[in-house]
Amino acid sequence: MCRNIRQLHNFEPPATPDEVQAAALQYVRKVGGTTKPSQRNQAAYDKAVAAVAEATAVLLAELVTTAPPKDREIEAAKARERARERYAS
Repeated sequence: MCRNIRQLHNFEPPATPDEVQAAALQYVRKVGGTTKPSQRNQAAYDKAVAAVAEATAVLLAELVTTAPPKDREIEAAKARERARERYAS
């Protein structure tokens, strides 16, 4: 579950609200121990996802760095190469 959470800080273009929401959902799923909550727990999951997404957005807005922003395409290519090397037989 948690492998889908990606670094969101210091990218050009910046993280979108959808990316923040997806990371929050993955975090709550990991902590909650399930990818599909019961109907009884759905409201609690939704509330937690909203809170985590809000906290994440605040964090990203307040972080400061002197490093140049990373390019999403270049970082994705590096990740694909690492995966190719890792899973090569």
